[in-house]
Amino acid sequence: MKNSWESWSEQRVADFQQVFLKWYEEEHRNLPWRADQNPYRIWISEIMLQQTRVDTVIGYFYRFMERFPTIQALAQAEDEVLLKTWEGLGYYSRARNLKIAAQQIVEKFDGKMPGNLADIQSLKGIGPYTSGAIASIAFGLPEPAIDGNVMRVTSRLFEIDADIAKSSSRKIFDEAMRKIISHEFPGEFNQAMMDLGSAICTPTSPSCNICPIQSFCVSYAEGTQLHFPVKSKKMKAKPMYYLAFAAKDEDGAYYLEQRPDTGLLANMWTFPLVEVSKERYTELSQHSEHGLNKEFSLPNEIAETVWQTKPTGEITHIFSHLKWHILVYEGIKQAREDFTVAESLEKYNENNVRWVTGTDFQTLVFPKPQIKMWDLLKKHSDKITDYQS
Repeated sequence: MKNSWESWSEQRVADFQQVFLKWYEEEHRNLPWRADQNPYRIWISEIMLQQTRVDTVIGYFYRFMERFPTIQALAQAEDEVLLKTWEGLGYYSRARNLKIAAQQIVEKFDGKMPGNLADIQSLKGIGPYTSGAIASIAFGLPEPAIDGNVMRVTSRLFEIDADIAKSSSRKIFDEAMRKIISHEFPGEFNQAMMDLGSAICTPTSPSCNICPIQSFCVSYAEGTQLHFPVKSKKMKAKPMYYLAFAAKDEDGAYYLEQRPDTGLLANMWTFPLVEVSKERYTELSQHSEHGLNKEFSLPNEIAETVWQTKPTGEITHIFSHLKWHILVYEGIKQAREDFTVAESLEKYNENNVRWVTGTDFQTLVFPKPQIKMWDLLKKHSDKITDYQS
């Protein structure tokens, strides 16, 4: 049996493109990276938009461009400055890969984004979707940019029942997109697909009544829109349970540890985290009468800390494959005659630990779970202040 797009005549494809591109011209979103066809800006925006909402990306994009206005500036970026600029966007490997790719461009392509697909795909962190977006939007090449939005639109348009969760299905969507993509305006076509999927052809409640390509859509004609796309169930993120120890000294500095330079949240700063069983976590979260005890091995530097018997609160954070549950305990470090913050900073910085003061917040890189813990502590502190006043 033929795939439905194979039966489209050249005239039908031309009619589809005309209707669709006219809609995009009139209704497209005004986004900062669409102001021109600058390959660098398009590249940065596409990497930021992975796993992140457009509304969130806009502010980050402006700040990133201000800090690193050129490929050369990005290639020379200090890691801490780069990650601090990226802080809060998550998936920090994206930022690290951007710098590596920028260095590749400087070394191999004279500091300019290459203009052919193979060279674009040779850059670190650039896969089929991103290379298609850059090639089509920046260089006018008729290359599909296939992401979740595009697969959803295309699967409904042609009733494609290939499982979008399987990488092998991408070939089918690529074939369908190559049939209909505009060779004259490929960048606009790909962006039209993205905008349609984001605003109209949504996952659960598509607005078919205002869809510009309704008359071309097989699933609309058949009333099967909600049957597409076909997607097998995603594996649930594995739960992990931690206690976070927020030790504060008499000067208001917090004790933090730097994570290893490889693995999850590499080189970032967090409170000391202790993994516990789900059962122990549940017991403590329900304010067990036993509370904290000496079962936890904490760094010597905060051994004298007096801890609250009950947690201040709980935060959760989902990575692609893990879900962290964290109970946050606050404690006050007991003063010692031989202890000063200045001395501790000098001593502990060598060992990837630090007593963090206000000025450090401008330079140290905190992962999203730590930012959530900072927010939790601030809200708790504000509540105490309101109560006392």
